[in-house]
Amino acid sequence: MATTMGRMGRRSFLGRAGLLAGGAVASTTALQRLAASAAYAQTGSEAAGDAARAGTGYGPLAPVGDQDGAEILALPAGFSYVTFSKTASPLISGGGVVPRNHDGMGAFAGPDGTVRLIRNHENRNDPGVPLLGVPGPAATKYDPLAYGGTVTVDCDSGAKGAVREFVSLNGTTVNCAGGIAFEDSGWITCEETVDGPDEGFQRKHGYPFLVPLDVDETVPATPLTALGRFAHEAVAVDPGTGTIYETEDAGDNSGFYRFLPRDPFDLTAGGKLQMLGIVGRPNYDTVRNQRVRRPLPVRWVDIAVPDPDLEAGASSVFDQGADAGGARFNRLEGIWWGEGSCLFNSTSGGNAGRGQVWEYCPRGDRGGTLTLVYESPEGSVLDSPDNLFVTPRGGIILCEDDASDDGDTHPLAPGIVDVNRVIGLEERGRPFEFAVNRLNDSEFAGACFSPDGQTMFVNIFGNEEPGSGMTCAITGPWADGPL
Repeated sequence: MATTMGRMGRRSFLGRAGLLAGGAVASTTALQRLAASAAYAQTGSEAAGDAARAGTGYGPLAPVGDQDGAEILALPAGFSYVTFSKTASPLISGGGVVPRNHDGMGAFAGPDGTVRLIRNHENRNDPGVPLLGVPGPAATKYDPLAYGGTVTVDCDSGAKGAVREFVSLNGTTVNCAGGIAFEDSGWITCEETVDGPDEGFQRKHGYPFLVPLDVDETVPATPLTALGRFAHEAVAVDPGTGTIYETEDAGDNSGFYRFLPRDPFDLTAGGKLQMLGIVGRPNYDTVRNQRVRRPLPVRWVDIAVPDPDLEAGASSVFDQGADAGGARFNRLEGIWWGEGSCLFNSTSGGNAGRGQVWEYCPRGDRGGTLTLVYESPEGSVLDSPDNLFVTPRGGIILCEDDASDDGDTHPLAPGIVDVNRVIGLEERGRPFEFAVNRLNDSEFAGACFSPDGQTMFVNIFGNEEPGSGMTCAITGPWADGPL
């Protein structure tokens, strides 16, 4: 398959907008909004009870039907959407059905004017249990007992839904998020687990895998072991150096890592894995009592054994980094590299435990700086941010994964507890609701924009029930508001 947007075309577009799940372009506008939102969160406690609706955004939300009339989302006036590639529906190409657990996703220019989506499926089935797992040829599977992987979906450019979909990687497990590979050569999908033979699998897990962009069939799954064996969430690549930044989602003992590849075009060639630490403050705890907009000087500590034999009692990647003084975060998830820096989410960080947004900025030969740019004061403002990205117009969107079990409800999602929303930030920094999941209590995931900036794709995660997970393509008057 030959893509319709070459490397230079896509890189030029990436200079203007964040396209991918868990991502954000750290533009001046974006960081100004985050700084303003942090100030609002600190000074606007009198509005905390209704803070999520404090911003104007695009106006009030209301239930909106998809192409079949099903009111799955609540959206502002003027926006519409189609739903497709639903859990357990037949795959358009290649046989089998759409797997469960739609998660991280990237958007590319596809063949014949389509938009190509490469979508993760965070299947957590027990070893050897194929229930709505990722199908595909046995010969390409990394582990014959694992049923996670990726599905590639080519979408009509007019946002009318999928025209083609096929399994592009199989035999992995708990494929959560990921990121774009160097020079836009494909999608790096990440396993959010370190399960292995001790848990009944045939092979060790906890690795990233590359799904090349220009393929139209299932590729053999090759683990990128040099990038570390840990509960990977997402990755972001510095386009100037090829350095890969990695987030770990392992509860309150999660690290932030970078991988310095020997060859950014061949990640199997090895390199150096390092963990972030704070200068002069070994084992720095980022989770609580942090101050926004205070830069912390960073140092990087080497990970001696990136692919530890955990089954034989070897020290984990995080423990190796912590022993050398590395910093601790609480559930690192979405990340994206932008104009000289990257933003990433701590889903459960902060004094309220409702989420933080951090910025890492490298500084020449020095380690760079780490800065807290936003912390949610309570769940009504923002509850457990997962994916974070900037729209083609410089707006900020945060996708919630409400894992706090705080029992919150919403008038636009009757009968649902622990409701999930897409939250935007307006110019004044105040948060506003852009979308509400009215179907179930599943998280929003995989948010990304089409290359022309007119369609936002986002997944509803779903579960084992047919139709519970899906991809939504949202269009509307983006230029009329802050996104």
